[in-house]
Formats: sequence, C-alpha cells, structure tokens
Amino acid sequence: MEQVEKQQPDRTAKSFVVAGLAGSLTLAAIVQAASLPSRLGYSYYTEQFLALVLGLSLSIIFLVSGRGEKSEDETGRSSVLDWILSALGLCLGLYIMVAYPSLVSRAMSLPWDALIVGSILFLLVLEGLRRAVGWTLVIVVVVIVGYAMIGHLVPGALQTREVAPHRLAVYLSFDPNGLLGLTLNVASTVVVAFVFFGQLLLRSGGADFFNDIAMSTMGHKRGGAAKISIVASGLFGSISGVVVSNIVATGVVTIRLMIQSGFRRTTAGAVEAVASTGGQIAPPVMGAVAFLMADILQKPYSEIVVAAIVPALLYYVALFVQADLQAAKQNIKPLELDDVPSTRTVMSQGWVFILPFAAIVVALFWFNQPAETSALWGGAAALLIGLTVGYGKTRMVFKDLWSAAVEAGRSITEIIMISAAAGFIIGVLNVTGLGFAATFALVDLGQGNVFLLLLISALVCLVLGMGMPTVGVYLLLAVLIAPSLVQSGVEPIAAHLFIFYLGMMSMVTPPIGIGAFFAAAIAKASPMATAWESMRFGWTAYIIPFLFVFSPALLLIGDPVEIVLAVVTAVIGVYAISAAFVGWLHGPVGMGRRILIAMAGVALLLPLGIGGDLTLWVNGAGLIALAGLWFLGRSERVSSEVMNPEIEQR
Repeated sequence: MEQVEKQQPDRTAKSFVVAGLAGSLTLAAIVQAASLPSRLGYSYYTEQFLALVLGLSLSIIFLVSGRGEKSEDETGRSSVLDWILSALGLCLGLYIMVAYPSLVSRAMSLPWDALIVGSILFLLVLEGLRRAVGWTLVIVVVVIVGYAMIGHLVPGALQTREVAPHRLAVYLSFDPNGLLGLTLNVASTVVVAFVFFGQLLLRSGGADFFNDIAMSTMGHKRGGAAKISIVASGLFGSISGVVVSNIVATGVVTIRLMIQSGFRRTTAGAVEAVASTGGQIAPPVMGAVAFLMADILQKPYSEIVVAAIVPALLYYVALFVQADLQAAKQNIKPLELDDVPSTRTVMSQGWVFILPFAAIVVALFWFNQPAETSALWGGAAALLIGLTVGYGKTRMVFKDLWSAAVEAGRSITEIIMISAAAGFIIGVLNVTGLGFAATFALVDLGQGNVFLLLLISALVCLVLGMGMPTVGVYLLLAVLIAPSLVQSGVEPIAAHLFIFYLGMMSMVTPPIGIGAFFAAAIAKASPMATAWESMRFGWTAYIIPFLFVFSPALLLIGDPVEIVLAVVTAVIGVYAISAAFVGWLHGPVGMGRRILIAMAGVALLLPLGIGGDLTLWVNGAGLIALAGLWFLGRSERVSSEVMNPEIEQR
C-alpha cells in the first residue's frame, strides 16, 4: 500500500506534464497550419517550428514509454533517467528553435555548439525511436549512417563520397535536407492536423454515427455482423490513420457481434483487422497518406485520390465478397437488431457529419488551401456540429477540445520519431550520394526485369513495415524503395501506391502482423491463425499493386475505354478468386471446381499492359468460363431446392 501511495504522485505529475506537452504540440501545429504568425507579420524559419515539435515529441516519448517499454498510456511509473531524458529532449528542441538562425549561418564553420547539440540530438532521436517502434528502424538508421562513414572505402557501385563524421553530424541535424526537412514538416503539419480533425469528429458523435449507419444498412443482411465491421472500420480507419486504434475502437463491438452470430473467432478477428487496415487506402482521407504522397510527388492531391479509388474498391470488394460467401457457407443468419434505428432515422440525425468532409473538399479544391489548412476547416465544422447538434446522446463540451488536442499530440509522437529517422536517412542519401548508388544497385539487382524488381521491393516493404504505423511505413519506403521503381520506368504514382500497399499489409502479415494480433486478442483467438486468415481476406493488396504497375488503367490513367474494361474485368476477377478462396458459388464447390473458378479469375485480372490484344482474348475466355461455372452452380442450387423444398435458402 505504501508503495502504491508513493507511486501515485509520480503518475499524477506525469499525466499532467504529458497532457501539457501533447496539447502544446497540437496547438503549435494548428498555429503553423493556420499560418497565424505570418498573418501577424512575424517571420521565422520553418526549421524553428520543427525543432519545437521534435523537442515536445521527444519529451513525451521518454515519459510515456518509461523505462524503455512501450505503453498505451502514461500510467506507468517513470525512472529518474526518463525524466532527465525528457527534459533534455525538450531543452535541445527549444535551444535549436531559438538559436537556429545563428546556427545555420555558422554551420559551414562547424561551430562546437552545433556539433555537440547535433550529436546529442541524434542519440536522443534514436532512443526515442527505439521506444516508439522498437529496434528495427533504429538498426536501419544506424546501418545507413555507419555506411556513410565507410562508404568511400567500398569498391564498386555502392561507393559514396567521403564525409567527415563531425560534418555529417551537423548536416544531418540542421540542414533542411536532413532531420529538419520535408518528412518532419509534413508529419508536423498535415498529419497532426488530420489526426486532430479525426479526434474532433469522433468526439462530436462521428464514431456513433458511423457505427449506426453500418448497423442499419448491413445488420439485417446475410453475415450482417461482418458487413457492419467492414463498413464501420473502413469509414473510421480512413479518418483515424492508425490501424491499431481503429481495431480497438470498433473491434470491441464488431468482433463480439461476429462471434455471436456464428463466425469463427479467427474469422472475426481477421475481418476486423483487414477492414481496419484497408481504411488507410480508402479515399478521400486515406489516413493522411494521400497528402504526404502529394507533397513528395509534387502532384495535386486530387490526382492521388483519383488513382487510389479502384485499388481501394477492389480491396473492399474482395473482403465483402468473402465475408458474404463465408456467411452463406456457414448458414449465418442476419442479426436481430430490433433496437437499431432505421437508415432513414440515422441519416436524419447524422447527415450533418457530411459537412466536415465537404468543408475539407471545398477548402482544397475551391479555395486552393493547403492540406493542413483544409483539415482545420474540417475540424472547425466538426467542432461546431459537436457543440451544437451532436449525435444521439453524444454532445461535445469545450473541455473535449483540449482532450482532442492532447490525444492528437500523444498519438502523433511515434510518427514524429519515424519522420525524424526518415530525415536522417534522406540526409545521408543526399550528402554521400548513397541514394543514387542504392537506386542503381537495386535496379541492377532486378537485372532490368521490372517484375523481379517489384518482387524484391515487395519483400523489402513487408519486412521494413513490420510493427510500424502506416504513415511511418510509407515515409520510410518512399525514401528507400520508390526511387528505384521510378528509375526503372514505373509511373511515379503507381510506384508510391505500390510501396504504400505492400508496406500497409505488414500490419496483418506474419510473423509480426501487429494489427491481426490486436484483433486476435479481442477475439480471444490464435494470433498466428488470425494473421494467416487476414492474408486470405486481404489478398488483393498483395496482388493488385503488381497489376496497376503494368496497367495504369486501374489507377484511372489512360484511355477511357481501356479504363472501363480494366476496372470491370478486375472487379469480376476479384469476385471469382474470392469465391474460390471461400469454396462457395451458389453452393459448396469441390477443389476441382475451385481451381477452375480461380483460373477464370486470374484470366480476368490479367492487365492489358502485359499482352496487349491477346490479353483481351484471355479476359474474354475467363469471363466465359466463369459465367459457365456460375450458371452451373445456380442450376445445381435450383435443382437441389426443387428436390428438397425444406432446404432454407442461403
């Protein structure tokens, strides 16, 4: 008891400090996104703002992940060392913010204060990164920075220019192409703004509205519990941008409903994991990655969203079809949801939640506002709705605004650490020439074969993405992998969507499928079994990226007729392969027929970019074969019902 009493003041103090730091981080990002200083006539370096955000994030990380262990909250006790590191991180960030103009003007002469501050900051970021996402990315950064020290001694294609260690430390810490560069800037403005928008939307009643609309539209259908999970998690995930948080927020309800309706525990966990993961690729928000991609590619946000429409459609078609056919195969009845309001009632109360999204779209496309400013428009609309209308019994009060800011600040720290790591990597690639050398080596490894290069890149994406947030995965892969794909002739948008999809699927791919493991814990199912089943439900995300690289029509790029043909055949092909996975097409099908259905689906998926006119004949043959198998299954089903009238239709 005495020990508990001694710990309580520490926990209370830490909770107060973390809340203050996190809220300040979000507030600083909002001020930057709204361009308030420039509107008031005050000018400063963007790097000064980034130094402040980095210092706040380091301070939060060392307190929340006390004693080097990741934690979901700040209730655990921190050691004296954690407090010291937290204070040191904040002080360094504030020092750089204040002294940056002087530091950058003296950077070429390598002043002692820049060298000391840069070296300590590098070590603090590595430790913060380790506490945030584990050792994997830390090892990647250390290996790349270490290679920069010896790269000039390596013979062959991977030889780099020589850079002295003290010059490298100053460059990485203070140059705009290093730590305080694009990746940290986007994370500190765009991502924070959209996370804050998501928090406001959820607190205003958006989460309840999404759940109710999903239940009212899908609950009375075959396998309704799984379909509720798919719709609710897809909507929620697009806004939240954090797979694990999405699974926890929606899965506690949807997984229980699926199990109660008759789905196996592993199936329930897998459906929720895949649906939540897919929210990251669902337009228009796409977990804020669309805005990152637009900044990196220097393309309009609208191009990214348009390109992502069909791949996201195919992803959810596969998931929805498999859930539906699995319910038919197991004869899972619709849910009895007598207490759930009708769709008309839900929409009459919740239609106002369209307004925040409309505000974002209007700000982006009508007023040409930056992404982060547009997110603030959406957040303002969500706040107004929450304070005045709400949804059902959910109504915001002003203290929820601070709670949203605190939660947004706390949840963004992992991404800030990953962005800082990506900044170090970008700095090394630029200052040593390693970026060009690595791209050349990876292209050479593919031996001029784009498909082989894509396979190698896919494996690298899955491995590097394990255990990392989706935004962080994309940032890292955009630096390390995407340039080699573009260099090989792949359409830039296709290359970046390719790495995004494969990196995202590391969340459900064994052996470290974090998203699948969290869903399995809620479902009380085997983690590995849930992860393997998640791969089956999300199979399109492993295949479709290869297809749209060879057939940009799937990204709505090219001739309209070719686009229509590619999309139609792809949707039918996805349906066929999904039916083959489940083993149901108007009734149970044996292994032989399943193989034929799968072959027809593969023929339909074959992209036009590979075989030209021959592909059309293959697509046509697949369509004819599938139609024959479909009518055969239907006739057998009708005959069975005629012979056995008591059989209940499924």
